[in-house]
Amino acid sequence: MRWLVGWSSIAARFGTAGAVGPVGDSEGGSVHPVGSQLLWGDPDPLWAVGDWRPDEVRVVTVDPFTRLAVLGCCGATDEELRVGLFAARGGALRHLTAWSGSYTAVAQIGRRITIAGDLAGARPVFYTPWASGTAYATAALPLADLIEAQLDIGHLAALLACPETPEALRDSTPYEGVKRIPPGHALVLREGSREITGYEPVASLAVAGPQRDPERAVEGVRDALVDSVRARLLAPRHAPEVVAPDPGPVPGMGPADRRAARGGGGPVPGIGADLSGGSASGTLALLAAGLPGAPGTILGHGTGAGERLLAVTFNDLSAAGRDEAELERARAIADNPRLHHVVVAAGEEALPYAELEGPLTDEPGPSLIAAERHRRRLAAGSADHLTGAGAREVLDAHPARLADLLLDRRRRHLLQPVTALAKAEGPSPASLFIPVTVYRAARRLARTPYRAGLEEAAARLPEANRALLSAASNGPLGASLAALTWSRPGPAARWLTGEALAEVSVRLLSGATRPTSVQRPGEARARAALARFAADHRVFEQAGEIRSQRLHAPFLDNQVVRACRELPEALRVQPGARADILRTVLAGTGIHDLPPGWGATSRAGSAAATRVGLRASIGDLITLFDAPLLADAGLVEARVVRKALRAAAEGEPVPLDGIADLVSTELWLRRLLSRRGTCWTGTAAPRQRAVAGGVVARPTLRS
Repeated sequence: MRWLVGWSSIAARFGTAGAVGPVGDSEGGSVHPVGSQLLWGDPDPLWAVGDWRPDEVRVVTVDPFTRLAVLGCCGATDEELRVGLFAARGGALRHLTAWSGSYTAVAQIGRRITIAGDLAGARPVFYTPWASGTAYATAALPLADLIEAQLDIGHLAALLACPETPEALRDSTPYEGVKRIPPGHALVLREGSREITGYEPVASLAVAGPQRDPERAVEGVRDALVDSVRARLLAPRHAPEVVAPDPGPVPGMGPADRRAARGGGGPVPGIGADLSGGSASGTLALLAAGLPGAPGTILGHGTGAGERLLAVTFNDLSAAGRDEAELERARAIADNPRLHHVVVAAGEEALPYAELEGPLTDEPGPSLIAAERHRRRLAAGSADHLTGAGAREVLDAHPARLADLLLDRRRRHLLQPVTALAKAEGPSPASLFIPVTVYRAARRLARTPYRAGLEEAAARLPEANRALLSAASNGPLGASLAALTWSRPGPAARWLTGEALAEVSVRLLSGATRPTSVQRPGEARARAALARFAADHRVFEQAGEIRSQRLHAPFLDNQVVRACRELPEALRVQPGARADILRTVLAGTGIHDLPPGWGATSRAGSAAATRVGLRASIGDLITLFDAPLLADAGLVEARVVRKALRAAAEGEPVPLDGIADLVSTELWLRRLLSRRGTCWTGTAAPRQRAVAGGVVARPTLRS
C-alpha cells in the first residue's frame, strides 16, 4: 500500500533531520512513518510511504516555502505544475486537479498547506487533530495508528445501512477521530488550523440546467479519455522484480502458471488492459493499442512484436459464471494485431468466498470476498494495467436523474427509459402501468425538498430489517423505484439490529438539518453512488494488489469525471447510452470495426458465480459467524446472519450484495484486530496498535 502523510502544527520545536516531527506529545521526542521518503522537512514535513516509483513522486520547488508535490500518474509537465502552483497561491485550487491522470497534489505556500482530493473519491484525503495541529494522509489507518484510535462503530453501522448516503456517513471513517474530506474538496491547513473548501462550481436550483450540446459533450469525453490513456502510455515503463528465471515452455503450463509455480506470480513488463468483452474495458484496450506511446522499459523489456499491449480476459470455467457472449466479443476485439490476448482460466478455486484470507485494507469493502479471484487475473497482466472500472457510474444515468428532467420540464425525454424498463420487466398486464408508476415516483422526488426527503428516509429506516426494498427481490422496477428517493437502505440493512438502524436514523436526521449546498436530486444521488464505488474500488486495489503492478482506472480520473458530468441528462437516460457514447469516442479516434453485440451488459454471470461460491463455502461462512465481531459490536445477531447465509446458499431471493457487505466487514474486523505493530517509529511513536480491543471493549453504538 502506498500513501503520503504530513502535518501542520503551531509548535516551532521539531526533531532532527533524521527523525522529523513535532514534540508536542506527552513524552517528547520525534516520530516519523516507517519506510518513508522525506519530500520536505520542517516546519510542515511531508513523506511518501511505500513502494512509490521514482516517476510517481514529483516535487516542483520555486523557493524553500513555495513548492508542489504530485504523487501518482500525472500527465502534466514540470512547467505546467509550476503554473498550477502559482494559480493555487492565488486561491485557484481547481488548477491542481485539472491535469490528466490520477494523482494527489500537495501545495506548500508559506505556512499554508493545501491537499486536493479528487472528484470521484478514489484518491481520498484524511485528517485528524494531533500535536497542537493537524495531521493528514491519503490513508486512514496510519492516522489511526498515530492517535491510537478506537473503532467508530457508528460509521460501520452507517456503511452497512446506507452506503450511498453521504448524510449518514458524514465525514467519518472506521476510526474515531480520523475524518475524510468529501470528493471535490481540498484540505487547507495554516499552522495547525484547518479549512475544507470545495473547488468545483455548484449549479443553481433556481433556474433550469443549461442546454448542453450532446456532440460537443461527447467530444469532451473523447478528449479526456484519450489524454488519460496517453498519460499512462507516455509514463516510463517498469520491469517487475524477477524472483526466479522462467524455465521456458512446460507442457500443459502457460506463462502465468509457470510464474506461479516458481513463486513469482508477478506481472509482465510493459502495459496491458482488461478485456472482459464489455464496452468500457474494450474501449480502453483499443485506445491504448492505437495511441502512440513509449513501449518497453529502458532495459528493453516489453518491446517485442505483439507485446505492446497485453489484453487479459478472465474465463470462469464454472458453468454458473461463464458468459460465452462476452468471451466471443473479447476474442473479436483481440483480433487487433496490436493486442496480445491472454485468457486466464479458473474454476471453483477462484469462486467468490473460496479464499477468505488476505491482506488488511484501509477500510472494509465488498471486494474482500473475491480478492483472490481478481488477483489471478491481475497476476497475468502487465506492470501497468488498465481497467474499465467506473464507466457505469460516470456515464450511465442514475434513475433519480429522471426527477432532474422533470425539474427542467423535459418530460418527453422520459418516454424511452420508462418504455425500456417496461420491456425489461417482461410482458404482463402490470407492465402497462410501469411508465405511469415510474413517472409518479420521479415527480414525487422532484417535488420533495432535500430536508423532507432525508427526514422521511430516517423515519422509515428502522423498519428496513422487516421491509427492505431490494433490487434482488423486486427486479429492475423495484430497483428503479427504490432509487427514486433522496436516500434508500443498503442491501445489508435488513439484517442489522433495530438499535443499529435507530442510530443511523439519528445520523440522517442530524445530516438533514446541517447546512449544505443542495444539488438536484438526480445529480446528488449520482455523485453519491460514484463516491461509494470509488471507495470500494480503492479497497479492491489494496485487496488484490500485486507486487510491482499499478492498476489504472481512467474513468475515475478528474479530467474524465468532469467531461462526463457535462453530458446532458437527456442523453444519459436513453437506453444503451453508454455503449453509444463509447462507440462515438472510438469512432473519433479512427476505430470503427466493433464486434456484434457491442455494449451488451450482463451481470447474471457474476451473480450466479457469487451464489455458487457462497454455496461451496457455506461451511466456512457459518463458522465465521459462529461468534462474529459484528454481533459483539451490536450491529447484527449471529443467528439471523447464519439463517440468511443458509437461505442464500439454497437459492432463495436474498440480496447477495448485502451478504457480501456483511462477510467482508466481518473479515476486515478480524484482520484489523489480529494486526500487530504500527506505521510509526521514533522515540515518541505510538506503542499501542490502533483500535486495540475496540470491538470487544465497546459493544454499544456511538454516533
